[in-house]
Amino acid sequence: MEKALSALKSEASKENKTKQTKASEKHTYAFGGFIKATASISDYSDGDLASGNVGRDFYIPGLIPVGGASEGNHFDFSAKETRINFKSNHELANGDKLMSFIEMDFLLSPGGNERVSNSYNPRVRHAFFKYNNWLFGQTWSTFQDVGALPESVDFLASPDGIIFERQPMVRYTNGPWQVALENSESTVTPFGGGSRIVTDDSGTPDFVLKYTHKADWGHLSAAALIRTLAYENGSIDDTESSNGLSITGKFKVGDKNDIRLNLATGSGMGRYAGLNTANGAVLDVNGNLNAIDSSLYAVAFRHHWNSQWRTNIIISGMTIDNDTALTGTGVTESVNSYQINFLYSPVAKLTLGFGILDATRELESGQDGDMTRYIFSAKYGF
Repeated sequence: MEKALSALKSEASKENKTKQTKASEKHTYAFGGFIKATASISDYSDGDLASGNVGRDFYIPGLIPVGGASEGNHFDFSAKETRINFKSNHELANGDKLMSFIEMDFLLSPGGNERVSNSYNPRVRHAFFKYNNWLFGQTWSTFQDVGALPESVDFLASPDGIIFERQPMVRYTNGPWQVALENSESTVTPFGGGSRIVTDDSGTPDFVLKYTHKADWGHLSAAALIRTLAYENGSIDDTESSNGLSITGKFKVGDKNDIRLNLATGSGMGRYAGLNTANGAVLDVNGNLNAIDSSLYAVAFRHHWNSQWRTNIIISGMTIDNDTALTGTGVTESVNSYQINFLYSPVAKLTLGFGILDATRELESGQDGDMTRYIFSAKYGF
């Protein structure tokens, strides 16, 4: 009898401790995202992009047509930018913190068309969790500064002047410092030019080190990228070192206005810079990799006219130092763009926008092509 009572007391004590532990923990769950409809009218000076080409969905510098004949304006309308996400935060009884985040949209998916239903497959944008100072999963590259991205009616503002990459990684954060090991991938130009070669032959992850200083006036970040480009195919088996430096920041001007700055330069940055406008390396006649140097910039000024109206003026560009003896003259030498947009928020979380984008792409041969795009958008966040 005494043993039975003792067992009951022990079980009750364990149950009470479990209840106390659960009571001391905090868990929150949130569902969010936005619905966005975007319409655009595009005019190309030197050719056209076919319906369904991703360059019709948003500005991709390397896809501006050069050397063709324009067939007039093109109108596009979709809601593919719409996003949904789920987030959870957990404060455990021992003081540890755990957070998870997953987000999807419907852009760039292989499924869907505009003929009947306009149905598009969802794609994973972010899928990661944080445990205290550690992050595991897929999200923005540590080499990128999301806080310095200009605001735009387009899916992505000034892609020719920013570092932009989303990929799997392991990241450790300690105060203003971040260090990460990220997915490695190389893009290569064949000897003499030709279709891009995408390789996954590197034996080491990409390494990124970043420092961010935050103050009342905004923030300033410096990030360094170190990685190895690799390509193995038949008799070709070579590696090349690659590095990059990025300086970014957001600086407040008055109470609501700000200037956003993106600067980057490096050797073999490839896919990290300008949406892979330039490859990371080019092959020489002996099958050796030679890193391609590039530099880029983006400057944006955001002005609030009042609590409902604001304007963004954006200037950006990228230059590529190609060795034309290896790449040929059909590769991109530079891209530049100018954009102004007007955004109106009649109520919280609802924004109507109109923007004008003008962009130019020039090849090493001296040929160039222009794109002018008028963009209209309506966005509601939830």
